[in-house]
Amino acid sequence: MEKTEKEKALEIAALMEDGKGQDVTVIDVSKLNSWTDYFVITTVTSSAHWQGLYKSIKDYAAKNDMEIHQTHQKSSQGDEWNLVDLGSVVVHLMSSEARNFYELEKLWHAGEFLK
Repeated sequence: MEKTEKEKALEIAALMEDGKGQDVTVIDVSKLNSWTDYFVITTVTSSAHWQGLYKSIKDYAAKNDMEIHQTHQKSSQGDEWNLVDLGSVVVHLMSSEARNFYELEKLWHAGEFLK
């Protein structure tokens, strides 16, 4: 049986927790925009940490027929905010400073918080 997009988002969140991602949050934003259904947000502690989590995301995507459409870095060092676009799920790997500055949870407060 094929997994729902919600199940995939929650499994990715569990992967982030397994990889020591901090304050993992999942928001259903499907009713708020047309370009994705779920945000998974996690705080990373270093460049090496985000690279390890990114590898977990890539491995998960490959096993679950999800294509990585784009990755985007919001700093020249690539360790402040890394966005991984999986289509129906967008993963935000953020430093604590970037997370506090951009406050995605407040920006998308109208979404349904699943975690």
